[in-house]
Amino acid sequence: MKITISEARRRLPALVKTVQKDPRVTIQITVRDEVAAELRAIHPGPKPGEAAQKLLELRKKLARRGLKAPGSEVSTQVKEHLYGPKGILR
Repeated sequence: MKITISEARRRLPALVKTVQKDPRVTIQITVRDEVAAELRAIHPGPKPGEAAQKLLELRKKLARRGLKAPGSEVSTQVKEHLYGPKGILR
């Protein structure tokens, strides 16, 4: 939906309610027949730490099933992971 900036000023409360009811709606605000802004619903991102928590849960789940590969612990082979098998990066 495209509307002029003067119309957007007059109808802003109604436009916000429209976007709240249907998050798929995008309202384009025009100035001199060019789109200058968009009014749309925000998409909330993940909560802080949610990705890390899911990775930890997955790690526990895989360890319980015995799907851990031998020698996959980076902490025990940190130098090999950092510098390569012969001690230098190639």
